[in-house]
Amino acid sequence: MLSKKLEEELNKQLNAEMYSSYLYLSMSAYLASINLNGFSNWMKIQFEEEQAHAMKLFQYIIDRGGKVSLMPIADPPGEWNNIIDVFEATYTHEQEVTRLINELVNISIEEKDHATVNLLHWFVSEQVEEEATVSDILDQLKLIDGKGAGLFMLDRELKQRSFVPLQDGN
Repeated sequence: MLSKKLEEELNKQLNAEMYSSYLYLSMSAYLASINLNGFSNWMKIQFEEEQAHAMKLFQYIIDRGGKVSLMPIADPPGEWNNIIDVFEATYTHEQEVTRLINELVNISIEEKDHATVNLLHWFVSEQVEEEATVSDILDQLKLIDGKGAGLFMLDRELKQRSFVPLQDGN
């Protein structure tokens, strides 16, 4: 059984994951509008991954006897200055999600809820991967100054990404 404090905090994180999905869908739409369809695809996959993360929390709350509380999702921005700006915003956002997950781990430890600590280890590892991936793309974009043939090649590469659903135990 979840403590009330952890139930509230897990619901906040569920909302944060839903916001992340909404943000990445907005970025996908923006990127499609400037004809960067590979980057748009990459963000659509991010959207799907974030929804899967939210559903992982949703099911966990239920499995632990808690009550899911769906909250309003904040409006994401819809415009950016350029492709580098999009990925700088993505990187900053992922760093904030990491901070939120780390704080949730701290609360779980304080509450001596080992099952939640165990669940959150998956999210901690996922955030390491998320930040590294976004940082790599951002570094590549900066190397090519976000334009030219390098942008075209990176856009084609990112168009190949596909969604891999979470497996049980993941």
